[in-house]
Amino acid sequence: MSGVQIVERGRPVGGPVSVWLNFRLVPFVAAALVKTLSYTLRVAREGFGPVEDLVAGDRRVILSFYHRRLVMMPQAYPFRRTAPGGEARGVAILSSDSKDGERSAATWQWFGIHAVRGTAGDRGAQALVRMIRAVKEGWDLGITVDGPRGPRQEVKGGVLAVSRKTGAWIVPVCVAYQSAWKLRTWDEMLVPKPFSQVRVRYGAPFQVPPAGDEEAFRVALEKELDAMEGWAEGFKGDF
Repeated sequence: MSGVQIVERGRPVGGPVSVWLNFRLVPFVAAALVKTLSYTLRVAREGFGPVEDLVAGDRRVILSFYHRRLVMMPQAYPFRRTAPGGEARGVAILSSDSKDGERSAATWQWFGIHAVRGTAGDRGAQALVRMIRAVKEGWDLGITVDGPRGPRQEVKGGVLAVSRKTGAWIVPVCVAYQSAWKLRTWDEMLVPKPFSQVRVRYGAPFQVPPAGDEEAFRVALEKELDAMEGWAEGFKGDF
């Protein structure tokens, strides 16, 4: 595990005990709980072939999904990649330069997920540059297209800009649960109940060309993700 890399912005990080508790113990316990839960689930994938083909062809992909489906999204990325020099590669997510961002990054690190530092607010342009750089360095991306704070199920333009600048393929994806708890959060986060059936559905991959109309692609992506969300809400298993 790497060291804490919090940008304080006037807020104290805390002493050694606080740092250990908040950025080591809590992420470890959270990751252990999610992994334990995932072992009880029965997972299947739909529309996976085109994504496998892109990875086999050494193309970069951007898994694009709504924030409320985040908890089990690692199930959507079963790949292990390496850079030409042999360095480990895989999927990267955007993580804010804050305490919450550090906790999130430390948690996902237990799943082999890399954190790209940045925010979707006042430093949005900087975050975009960092995501583009990560793709060019060989990372795939996982982006909550309505995150980190909403509005819920409203696609923002960052994912389209990354595709247009890098040629990476956007892959709409949704994870459906046979049975789940709905949290009282801004996104109505879903957490599957143990032993549920889970379905990962992938949409058709697409690229935004260099001169492409990002707004048209944004609307199309939002429409597809909304349709996936409707499918996932109606999923009750396939006994």
